[in-house]
Amino acid sequence: MANGALPIRFFETLQLALELIHLQQASIGFNSCTLESDNYVCVRQKSSDDPNAQPEVYIINLKNNNEVVRRPIKADSAIMHWHRNVIALKAQGRTLQIFDLGQRQKIKSTQFHEDIAFWKWVSVDTLGLVTDTGIYHWNVFDPAQQQPQKMFDRNPNLAGSQIINYRLNEDDKWMVVVGIQQQQGRVAGQMQLYSRDRGISQSIEGHAAAFGTLHLEGAPADTRVFTFAVRTASGAKLHVVEIDHQQGNPQFTKKAVDVYFPPEATNDFPVSMQVSQKYNIIYLVTKYGFIHLYDLETATCLFMNRISSETIFTTCADSEAAGIVGINRKGQVLSVNVDEANIIPYLLQNPANSSLAVNLASRAGLAGADNLYEQQFENLCNQGDWVEAAKIAANSPRGFLRTITTIERFKRAPQPSQGLSIILQYFGMLLDKGALNANESLELVRPVLAQNRKHLLEKWLNENKLECSEELGDTVRPHDMQLALTIYLRANVAQKVVAGFAETGQFDKILPYAQQSGYQPDYVSLLQHIIRVNPERGSEFATSLATNEGGPLIDADRVVDVFQSQNMIQQATSFLLEVLKDNHPEQAHLQTRVLEMNLVNAPQVADAILGNEMFSYYDKPRIAQLCENAQLFQRALENTEDPAVIKRNIVRTDKFNQEWLVNFFGKLSLEQSLDCLDEMMKVNIRQNLSAVVQIATKYSDLLGSTRLIELFEKYRTAEGLYYYLGSIVNLSEDPDVHFKYIEAATKMGQFTEVQRICRDSNFYNPEKVKNFLKEARLTEQLPLIVVCDRFNFIHDLVLYLYQNQQFKSIEVYVQQVNPGRTPAVIGGLLDVDCDEKIIKDLLQSVNPASIPIDELVSEVESRNRLKLLLPFLEATLASGNQQQAVYNALAKIYIDSNNNPEKFLKENDLYDTLVVGKYCEKRDPSLAYVAYRKGQNDLELINVTNENSMYKQQARYLLDRADPEIWSFVLKDNNIHRRSMIDQVTSTAVPEASEPEKVSVAVKAFLDADLPAELIDLLEKIILEPSPFSDNGNLQNLLMFTAAKADKGRLMDYIHQLNAYNAEEIASTCISVGLLEEAFEIYKKENNHTAATDVLVTHIVAIDRAHEYAERVDLPEVWSMVAKAQLGGLRVTDSIDSYIRAQDASNYAEVIELATSAGKDEDLIKFLRMARKTQREPPIDTALAFAFARTNQLPELENFLQSPNVADIEASGDKAYEEGYHQAAKIFYSSISNWAKLATTLVHLEDYQAAVECARKANSVKVWKQVNEACVEKKEFRLAQICGLNLIVHAEELQELVRQYERNGYFDELIALLEAGLGLERAHMGMFTELGIALSKYHPERVMEHLKLFWSRINIPKMLKACEDAALWPELIFLYTHYDEWDNAALSMMERAADAWEHHSFKEIIVKVANLEIYYRALNFYLEQQPSSITDLLQALTPRIDVNRVVRLFEKSDNIPLIKPFLLNVQTQNKRAVNNAINDLLIEEEDYKTLRDSVENYDNYDAVELAQRLENHDLVFFRQIASNIYRKNKRWEKSIALSKQDKLYKDAIETAAISGKSEVVEDLLRYFIDIGSRECFVGMLYACYDLIPLHVVMEVAWRHGLQDFSMPFFINYTRELTATVDQLRKDNEERKAREVMTQKEEDNTPILGGSRLMLTQGPGGNAPAPMPYQQTNGFTPQPTGFRGF
Repeated sequence: MANGALPIRFFETLQLALELIHLQQASIGFNSCTLESDNYVCVRQKSSDDPNAQPEVYIINLKNNNEVVRRPIKADSAIMHWHRNVIALKAQGRTLQIFDLGQRQKIKSTQFHEDIAFWKWVSVDTLGLVTDTGIYHWNVFDPAQQQPQKMFDRNPNLAGSQIINYRLNEDDKWMVVVGIQQQQGRVAGQMQLYSRDRGISQSIEGHAAAFGTLHLEGAPADTRVFTFAVRTASGAKLHVVEIDHQQGNPQFTKKAVDVYFPPEATNDFPVSMQVSQKYNIIYLVTKYGFIHLYDLETATCLFMNRISSETIFTTCADSEAAGIVGINRKGQVLSVNVDEANIIPYLLQNPANSSLAVNLASRAGLAGADNLYEQQFENLCNQGDWVEAAKIAANSPRGFLRTITTIERFKRAPQPSQGLSIILQYFGMLLDKGALNANESLELVRPVLAQNRKHLLEKWLNENKLECSEELGDTVRPHDMQLALTIYLRANVAQKVVAGFAETGQFDKILPYAQQSGYQPDYVSLLQHIIRVNPERGSEFATSLATNEGGPLIDADRVVDVFQSQNMIQQATSFLLEVLKDNHPEQAHLQTRVLEMNLVNAPQVADAILGNEMFSYYDKPRIAQLCENAQLFQRALENTEDPAVIKRNIVRTDKFNQEWLVNFFGKLSLEQSLDCLDEMMKVNIRQNLSAVVQIATKYSDLLGSTRLIELFEKYRTAEGLYYYLGSIVNLSEDPDVHFKYIEAATKMGQFTEVQRICRDSNFYNPEKVKNFLKEARLTEQLPLIVVCDRFNFIHDLVLYLYQNQQFKSIEVYVQQVNPGRTPAVIGGLLDVDCDEKIIKDLLQSVNPASIPIDELVSEVESRNRLKLLLPFLEATLASGNQQQAVYNALAKIYIDSNNNPEKFLKENDLYDTLVVGKYCEKRDPSLAYVAYRKGQNDLELINVTNENSMYKQQARYLLDRADPEIWSFVLKDNNIHRRSMIDQVTSTAVPEASEPEKVSVAVKAFLDADLPAELIDLLEKIILEPSPFSDNGNLQNLLMFTAAKADKGRLMDYIHQLNAYNAEEIASTCISVGLLEEAFEIYKKENNHTAATDVLVTHIVAIDRAHEYAERVDLPEVWSMVAKAQLGGLRVTDSIDSYIRAQDASNYAEVIELATSAGKDEDLIKFLRMARKTQREPPIDTALAFAFARTNQLPELENFLQSPNVADIEASGDKAYEEGYHQAAKIFYSSISNWAKLATTLVHLEDYQAAVECARKANSVKVWKQVNEACVEKKEFRLAQICGLNLIVHAEELQELVRQYERNGYFDELIALLEAGLGLERAHMGMFTELGIALSKYHPERVMEHLKLFWSRINIPKMLKACEDAALWPELIFLYTHYDEWDNAALSMMERAADAWEHHSFKEIIVKVANLEIYYRALNFYLEQQPSSITDLLQALTPRIDVNRVVRLFEKSDNIPLIKPFLLNVQTQNKRAVNNAINDLLIEEEDYKTLRDSVENYDNYDAVELAQRLENHDLVFFRQIASNIYRKNKRWEKSIALSKQDKLYKDAIETAAISGKSEVVEDLLRYFIDIGSRECFVGMLYACYDLIPLHVVMEVAWRHGLQDFSMPFFINYTRELTATVDQLRKDNEERKAREVMTQKEEDNTPILGGSRLMLTQGPGGNAPAPMPYQQTNGFTPQPTGFRGF
């Protein structure tokens, strides 16, 4: 460990008070900032600058890059869940709400019955609540627990205490509440410890507490402890005591140790405590920021130091239970953890801590004490204390002593006289401690199995005490296959797991396991095995293989072949149905195969498959033929497109489902369909007619009704035609269809249907149908009547019926069918000169209400036979019929007969006045006038009176009608009769009138028609002459209005003559038309002085005349109007005098504005003093105060401000300040204590000291800025610094302040200001950054010191620019490294090597860069400047660089030897460039041993090229390597030639044996014979025994006398030959026996086999007989694409 290295790692995670998080310093405290875990920090904040701002909650996610979430939440307290995005809120002390922020929903809420003093999360689902009376738990995720549950009562010793913590132990059986309070000048701590099992509490004096768990040596269970710290007046102690002692555990001795506090920390005390379960270390934090580390078991102090200058007010354990996280009042989130690399060496520095260090290292698996352990272990072994040695090995840190060597030593250890052996005791210790490794597990299991104690093995496996391996499974397999399978599964030995599943019959587990493990077994062989063992399970297994989600694992054809080889048709069918369920095109041959298979053997199954439409891509012609052979005619038709086949089968309609048959025709072409229908009719019309009709009906639109009609007519089947057309006639619009249907229905005698079509159809040819029905001479004429009635053939119908003397049919027509056609029938009868009696009788027989009288009258009138209807009409009236047409007809008859028509027209109200009037116009206009007047037919009446000069009647009608629209019509300019009508209105109609309203309508009509002269004449005649309307005010108003517009000279006379008019309206009209004097005269006559004055000042604009008028009437309101007019004319003084005479201050705003702009301050003061008598308005007092300021009446101003007033003093001060009245502004601001503006004013008055004091009181950025600028300008730097310190805490003001100082050249003063600001509580990043920039410019020697102290609080990108500008290269690199800009740091260090390069620093930086090109640039840099360190650099870069590129780089510069260690290190990657470089280097160095290892272990090189280079080398070892290379690359002849050249005969023999080629071996054998090497000859016979033919050995041995040397070869060959012959004889006999047995079984087996499943058998009675079998096993040969088995 380096000197000074600490045993803890301490760093700042986050700074909450940074500007980027926008948290205020006041928000960082115990009541507003909470830390429940190391996941979230939760801060409540309300802006202090804006009182109306809404409170917010900031949630900082420490595990997600310090993500900040802001929520507008009104709550007293907020705490986040330990790790879920759930927040708990407390409002008004009692309201609790839980929200899931991720789901945006409320989880639970409650209203508590008392205030909650403290709360926190005590578990992942429970909140702990502390009130003044008790402690409660609330499970927020349990829907059943709506209210918190009380756990225990709060002790009196906590009364008056501030609760700071509440803790639970791990099993929730012990709880402690911690509180603090002031006592005798110190902070005392009180705790309440509660046992849930015992239900009792204990009061303890203490400041911080925690629960922990430790494992004592030799204890069967963990020991639970309670630890707490207290500082009293006499000292400080840390206590560790046991709770809930476990039976059988050793007794834990209570620990109590002193807690050291420095002398200067007299008021310090513990504030929080956390226990690390990972290390069993107590973390104790004090108020003054000290941290103490204690061992939990011994309470020994491990470390103590200060980590924060501010109070750490909250802490929590980290998520790994290894350290703590805390927050201090500065907002720093601090993290403290044990430094695993340094803590053990740190403790070992003190020899007294050796045993503690060893125990901690063993407990936590820490490095640093391995030497002590190993030395102690060796000493114990040498002393023979094997039990203690076993304990040491079992407890060694990280298990470094738990090796196979240790096991062997314990196995060799002497056996104790009693008890277990040392090795078993050792294994027992390991089992108690945890799991065994692979070697230990294997060594333990062997003796256990030898003793047949498998239950122990099962127990250890269930407890995960053994490490499973393939060797362990192989050991267990002979004893228990299932147990071995479990071990193979855990060890992931895939091949043996699959074999185990198959062996134990667990076939369903094979495929899931293979997919999970990625292992691919031989599924075909596996399937064959399973089918032989269990056919049903084999089918399931095959299906699972073929339908695997990731793709089929076995070829389906192979599976079917396997099934067919076993004659398993049903299983093959089931398999293929499952495999082919997705119906893919590439499965066509399989679809054909399954259908063929079943059509031959089980047609019903094939029918079901085809019926379900499961397949689409099989060979349909082949299947269709097989279906027809199997009498599945429907399936045959479904699968063929051959017209001949279709026609041959389609005529068997009795064999088909009718619905299917109809639908089948939808698949045929038009011509095919017609041909099939024709064939069906031709073969058996009686059997097939119904089907043909159904088909024709459904496909009528496609086949065409014309061709279908021709088809039915071809076979003369009216019945078929009738039913076919009957089904489409209601939907068809073809006239021929409708006509043919009428014909067919007529032939079938379906007259009701004929009548319906005639009545309802709109598509037949009426002329054609009419003629057909007339020619058919039906006994019932109703269809003909319907056709003629619908298509208006009334005349033809009447003529036909009259000629055939069918009068009854005529009566039926007009009575029942359509009485509305009676007029046409009567007209027709009149045309054929029918007897009147018949006509009258016919009329009498019809209901008059159903006859259109108008049409009847028209028909008869057109034939001049109107009187014929008189009896009918009078009878109609007598029957009570009130139809208007009846009266119209009677009126016409009375007019023509001159039978007192005027009386009828005046007295009768039921006739149509328009019809009758029109009838009378040419006969008698006066009768027309009577009719029109009665019906108020205005236009017709006007036309008839104009045409006949009846103006008097028209005038009377118009006046009596009183309709403005009619008046407007007759008074139009284009009416040539207007003058005559107006004369009659004036002379006759108006004098006769007695209703004022009607006269008013007439007058208004004249007015609207813009006839002023005529209107005046009319009105003078009405008003000025004696009449009932002389005093009518409306008419007088109208007269004056008209005169004002048309004849202005008469108006003044009307004003004096008339008195009933509306003066206000008339005056307004006069003003609008410019008659101002007339308007003034009207107001004056009415004594309306204000209106008269308004006319003078507003319209006539005679202010002097208005002033005289005001003097005459002397009214305040008049003076006010005159004053306003004078003010508008800018006669300010006169206006103010007039306002004073009126005592009117209502217009003060305008007076103030104009008087101020005109400089009439003295006059304004008089007005405002008058105004203050009646009004207390802020604008008045404000204007008066400012008038005093402008007139420099400062004493009066001070007196005014001291007296009661409502002036806006601040606005007055602002205005005075803007206009330069600084003394007055000072008075204004002083009176309202506006320090900000007063300070600015004092600056203008050059009173800087007072300005600074006021700025301090104002505490405004703007004021500080102004005062600072003024002080800097006057070089008052002390005062300027005071102002500057209040400005630089605002980041947005800092830049401008710095520019101001630099602009004026005050560099040292700027630096002094910034340095003074660093100690401020609100110091921010910008201050540290700007100070660094200033130092880089003006004091560069101080920059590095500043960076090292404050780099974490500096804006590094900005500082980087400053350092680069100032050429401060070490400082620049320092910043790059701390900003994680490793690329730039490395580049800068290389570019400025003379100033900034240092090898170790560069090596640490270069491995962190992101741009890979920098690696190679660094290598070039080292190659040029630091070649001695390049190997070290390459070692660091090895995992990150492209080795091939590095080799090319150094080859180019011919520096490969320089990197030889690197090349050897990376050769394990087996890259060609590396291998070639190393091989070249080794050849050059003649290091044949290393070269041999290289070429044997790494094969990625150009073997031929290297071998060619080596075969000519001077050293035989290199030529031997070349021979080996040739042999590896199967160049046998070349390799053997080299070996023979160097007489390396052993290598040559090995090469020949490896080659496996007889010709190579034979050549070498003859070579050895030629050179006389008998030893090599024998060696060849031995090494190449399998490759040398017997005849070759016999030949060469005979020819060269080598029989003795060849005899072993002959003997061995003869023995093998004899054994082979014996084996063949045995196999032949067994085969014959099997054939005999097979023949016997086949002879005894029925051809059709046993009973089959219903799915494949089908109903036996109705099924057609299958085709004859062509094979003895009932299966026809199939084109599978595979060879036969």
